[in-house]
Amino acid sequence: MQHKYSKIAVVFLGLLVINIISYNLYKRFDLTEDHRYTLSKTSVNIVEAIEEPIFIKVYLEGDFPAEFKRLQTETKLHLEELKAINKNIQFRFINPKDIAEELVEKGLKPSRLQVQENGKLSEIVIFPWAVVSYKNKTEPVSLLKDIFANSQNEQLESSIQNLEYAFTNAIHILTSKKEKKIAIIKGNGELNDIYIADFLRKLREYYRLAPFTLDSVATQPQKTYEALTKFDLIIISKPTKHFTEEEKYTLDQYTMNGGKSLWLIDNVQAELDSLMQTGESLAYPRDLNLTDLFFNYGFRINYDLVNDVYSSKIPLATGNVGNQTQFSSFNWNYFPLVNSTNNHPINTNIEAVNLKFANSIDTLKNDIQKTILLESSEISKSQGTPSIIALKSIAEKINPSTYKNGHIPLAVLLEGNFKSGYAGRTKPYLIPNSKEQSNQTKMIIVADGDIIANAISKGQPLELGVDKWSNQRYGNKEFLLNSVNYLLDDIGLINIRAKHIKINFLDKEKAFNEATTWQLINILFPLLLLAIFGVIFNYFRKKKYQ
Repeated sequence: MQHKYSKIAVVFLGLLVINIISYNLYKRFDLTEDHRYTLSKTSVNIVEAIEEPIFIKVYLEGDFPAEFKRLQTETKLHLEELKAINKNIQFRFINPKDIAEELVEKGLKPSRLQVQENGKLSEIVIFPWAVVSYKNKTEPVSLLKDIFANSQNEQLESSIQNLEYAFTNAIHILTSKKEKKIAIIKGNGELNDIYIADFLRKLREYYRLAPFTLDSVATQPQKTYEALTKFDLIIISKPTKHFTEEEKYTLDQYTMNGGKSLWLIDNVQAELDSLMQTGESLAYPRDLNLTDLFFNYGFRINYDLVNDVYSSKIPLATGNVGNQTQFSSFNWNYFPLVNSTNNHPINTNIEAVNLKFANSIDTLKNDIQKTILLESSEISKSQGTPSIIALKSIAEKINPSTYKNGHIPLAVLLEGNFKSGYAGRTKPYLIPNSKEQSNQTKMIIVADGDIIANAISKGQPLELGVDKWSNQRYGNKEFLLNSVNYLLDDIGLINIRAKHIKINFLDKEKAFNEATTWQLINILFPLLLLAIFGVIFNYFRKKKYQ
C-alpha cells in the first residue's frame, strides 16, 4: 500500500515540476509557411517596453460570413501573441450591435459589405475597429483596410497582413516619446496650414513639429542656418515663389551637414479651380530657382504635365433637376492614379496614390543611389508646357498610339553623399566650416505639391487621401508617412507594413456547386468507416472466442 502511495506522490511531483518548467520556459512555435504568427523584432521591442496595462476593445464579436470570421480569428490570434509577450496587454471582443450609435459618434464608422452565401448576394454592416487605451489616451485601429479596385478577398488578405502594423503602430503612438524634430518650411508661398492640417496632425503623433520661415535669411543668415540645423528633417510643400540664393544656400548646407528633406514640388502652374471657371486654362512653367541645386543632387524636375489614362475622377455639372445641379464624375488624365510598385518599404502594401498636375522627373548620372518610388502607368505620356488644358478633352477619344512613353518617374528617393550646389562657386554668405560634399544623408522628391494637400469642407480640413465627392480612399497619407519614417531612420514600422501573408480563401462558386456532394461525403463516409470497423472487429472477436 505504501508503495502505491509513493508512486502517486512521484507522479504528482513530476506533474508539478513539468508545470513549473513549462510556465518559466514558455515557448510558442510558428509552423506556418509564411511565418504569419512570428512577430517582427520591432513589434517585440515595442510590446516588451510596455510597463503599465494596455486595454484593447475589438468590435468584431458576432456572427459573420466565413471570410470575416477569418479576420476575427486572425485578430484574436495576433492579440494572443502580443499578450504572450507582455501580460500588461488585455483585450476583449465586443458585439457592436447595441452600441452602434455610440461608436459612430466616436468616429468609428461602419462598413457595408456585399457577401455571397449559398449563391445569394446580401449586405452586412460591420464595425471593423479596435480601440487601444493606455493611461488616459486612446487610439482607434482600423481592421479592414480600404483598398480601391481590389476584390473583397484581396481586401481581407491585405487587412489580415496589416494587423501587426496596425496594432504595433497604435501601441507605439500611445507609449513612445517624441524625440526627433521636423521643420515645416514657410516663406516661399508654400501651402497654407489648413491644406496640410491632416498630415501634420498625423505626424504629431510621432514627432515634434515646428514652422520655419526662411525670410529671416535676408537679415540674419548665419543665425537662420544654425536654427535650421537643429531639425532632423525639413518638409517643403508646394512652394510657389522664387527662392533667393541665400535661402538656397541655407537649404544646401543643411543637406551637406546630413539633414534630411522631403521636397513636394510643382514646376508647372496649373490649378483645377481656375479651370472650372472658364473650361480651359493655360499651364505654364513656374520658376522656383531650384533647378541648378537639384541638378547637383542628381535629378531634374521637368516643366511638363503627366497625362495618364489611369487616373482619378473629377465631378462636373451635367444638368439640373428642378433647382438642383446634377453632377457626374469623369476621369481626368491630369490626375494620375499611381499604383505602388512594391520595390521599397516606403511604397509596399499601400493604396494607389492620387496626384494632381504632376511633373516628370529625370534622374541624372552620379554616385547617388536612386530609387523610383512612384511612376505613371504604362499608358501615359509627358505633355510640354506652356499649353492649354481644357475640360472638353474629357470627351475626346483616347488614341493609345500616342501613349507610348509610360512609366514616367514621379517620386524618387536619393541616398548618398551629395555634392553641394555651391561647390566651386561664390557663396551668398559665410558659414563657418561650410561643406562642398555632404555627410551620408537622403532626400525624397515628389513632383507634385498636391500629394500632401487635404480637401476642405465648410472651412474644415478633411482627411488626406479621401475624395470628398466619392469618399474614395487613396494612399497619399501612408506614402508620405512612410517617407518621413524612412528619412528619419524610423524604418521598423515600415518593414512591418511590408510583411506579406498569403491567405487561401474558399472558392465560393465551386463550394456552392459541389455543396451537396461534399455534404453526402461528410455524412456517409464516417458511417461507412464505422461499418467497416464494426465488421472487422466482430470478425476478429468471433475468431478469438470461437
